[in-house]
Amino acid sequence: MMPAVAVVVLAICFALTMAGAWLVALRTGRSGWIDAIWSFATGVFGAAGALLVFDGDEITPRQILVALLALSWSLRLGLHIAARTARGGEDPRYRQLRTQWGSAFKTRLFWFLQVQAFAALVLALSIMIAAHNPAPGLTALDWLGIAVLIAAVAGEAIADRQLSVFRSDPKNKGLVCDVGLWAMSRHPNYFFEWLGWLAYPVIAIDLTGSYPWGWLALAGPLLMYWLLVHASGIPPLEAHMLRSRGKDFREYQQRVNAFWPCLQGGVSAAARNEDPR
Repeated sequence: MMPAVAVVVLAICFALTMAGAWLVALRTGRSGWIDAIWSFATGVFGAAGALLVFDGDEITPRQILVALLALSWSLRLGLHIAARTARGGEDPRYRQLRTQWGSAFKTRLFWFLQVQAFAALVLALSIMIAAHNPAPGLTALDWLGIAVLIAAVAGEAIADRQLSVFRSDPKNKGLVCDVGLWAMSRHPNYFFEWLGWLAYPVIAIDLTGSYPWGWLALAGPLLMYWLLVHASGIPPLEAHMLRSRGKDFREYQQRVNAFWPCLQGGVSAAARNEDPR
């Protein structure tokens, strides 16, 4: 298969998958399935792109390695979101869109998810570009990429677990989670999600200049940073938190960085035992 044909096929796969996610969300009334399906699709189609063979070449160890990295990331994140969605409730970001778009919600959501399909395509291409680095054997940069992704997946899993434990304690009802990694960043799960996408440029970029296509893998982390920090990640979620937590969350914003982890001083909301309203 030619690379250009592979890109077109991946684009069609993502578009159809997100159309299916749109139907699932409307039928179930649980928009969380959108993000679960998106995560699985990005990992599966990204791995498929990684394993494609061009010009009669054989599959290399790097292609297998990158495909496994993509699938591992996808499986952890997708299962986490799916489990959360199965417990009930609608993602507050989509709930706000439902209110904002009113009667046009169904139509606008469809096209919104097609934008997500395009974003997933860019991420999958970063995976594919890393996998097809022609450097012989596995290099130190391949192992560094593995280390980056492992650290990112572990960090995101720890952040998700800390948030789950905090919310499960009745004493913390109505409070803002600001313990563990959440005392260093208001969105540590988003930070580690972004960090994981740096693994692919690390693997893809050849500093000798023999694989100029490798630099295009930077599109993945650049796009993910923009999405998380400026578009569909932090802005709508923080708007929801300000509506639901008010003063407590505003104080949290003043104490803790939004994205980049940094050691902070101060006392947690739980320790102060303040009424967040």
